[in-house]
Amino acid sequence: MEIKLKPRRVFSETMKKEIVVQVEQGKMRICEISREYAVNPSTVYLWLDKYSRHLKRGEVIVVQKESEEQKNRELRAKIAELERIVGQKQMEIDFLNKVIEIGSQEVKVDIKKKFGGKPSTGSGATGETTFGK
Repeated sequence: MEIKLKPRRVFSETMKKEIVVQVEQGKMRICEISREYAVNPSTVYLWLDKYSRHLKRGEVIVVQKESEEQKNRELRAKIAELERIVGQKQMEIDFLNKVIEIGSQEVKVDIKKKFGGKPSTGSGATGETTFGK
């Protein structure tokens, strides 16, 4: 019985750097390189870590379509607009609370306490039964 060993392949530094450039420029994905050169993806990641100027271990790159980027910009703009509106409303609330406070001092009646009670449920129920009355 004859055992055939695969010959050990060694990629030159120049070849590794060319492969890394292809990944950096988005011309090829790691899985494509793995298939084309019959090399394990983890090996390609080691080359990236060693030779890439931009892609290093632990870094995350977000890849998105231009339409997604535009949508994100629009959503950020909408958030900013809503935050601005909330700020304006809070200023209105603060102003009205100050008006109530000054009005209460002028008429010597706690307007907030007198008119700020719990809203009526509309049922007229007070907890007592009215069947026997």
